[in-house]
Amino acid sequence: MEAQMQAAAETIDPARIDETAALIRPYVRRTPVVAADAADFGLDPASLQFKLELLQHSGSFKARGAFANLLLRDVPEGGVVAASGGNHGAAVAYAAMKREVKATIFVPSVAAEAKKQRIRDYGAELVVAGERYADALAASEELVASSGALPVHAYDQAETLLGQGTVGAELDRDAAIDTLLVAVGGGGLIGGIAAWYRGRVRVIGVEPEAAPTLTRALEAGSPVDAPAGGIAADSLAPRRVGSLMFPIAQRHVERVVLVTDDAIRAAQLALWKVLRVASEPGGAAAFAALLCGRYRPRAGERVGVLVCGGNFSGVAFAA
Repeated sequence: MEAQMQAAAETIDPARIDETAALIRPYVRRTPVVAADAADFGLDPASLQFKLELLQHSGSFKARGAFANLLLRDVPEGGVVAASGGNHGAAVAYAAMKREVKATIFVPSVAAEAKKQRIRDYGAELVVAGERYADALAASEELVASSGALPVHAYDQAETLLGQGTVGAELDRDAAIDTLLVAVGGGGLIGGIAAWYRGRVRVIGVEPEAAPTLTRALEAGSPVDAPAGGIAADSLAPRRVGSLMFPIAQRHVERVVLVTDDAIRAAQLALWKVLRVASEPGGAAAFAALLCGRYRPRAGERVGVLVCGGNFSGVAFAA
């Protein structure tokens, strides 16, 4: 099985990511990159480039992988089924709406109301199943087995990684960086991006302390179950990382750092105060690593920060 996963991971390469980018281009936004001075955040001088993927359709980078699945795979009459903490579900619902196919989305009770409402607004059938992502995934698999619908996995599907890898392809063309900080949940985003760069920049994963999925996997040498809690549990707590992304991470992710919930909250507030960017907790996690000092740039280092999602509710920012 490990050899099969290695072989499958090898097919997720820059050439296929470029092909996927061309295919999904009519359906996704080329999101902006905003330069900032680290000193504005009270940090030591450094060049910061924020990739604002929260401005993507459906509010997160997930739209890329969703369209890649619907365009690269055959969609049956039964439509598509997805399990999600919220962002992937909203993205699949959006893509299904644009492609005029039926979508059924399973989410756990921990999913933010803003994300559930987006799924409803896009016309998909919403099913709340269990407390965590793994519960929603199990329920979705039962429907796939009985209906013949196409399952669109949030992170452990080649087409998903190819779509998410287009974030890296865009950023590579828009900004010169030495290091890129990327939040990690199931690993589809960091896996696709790392497959694009293949060591040409330092890719650093950032996880909540309450959901150390890639950290535990790298320690164990394979994907293993990890705690699935914390403030970003609806986007960064899938219990374990995907098998497809794991060999890519072993080769091309330099390391993973852990951040606290308080650090994520502080990053949300700082992004709002300085850039007027309203990020959800998972979207702010990568910046939290810089702000709290878990990642410290070297002198002259050019750092990219991926702000990957903006679907949240119930948070008030100070003026």
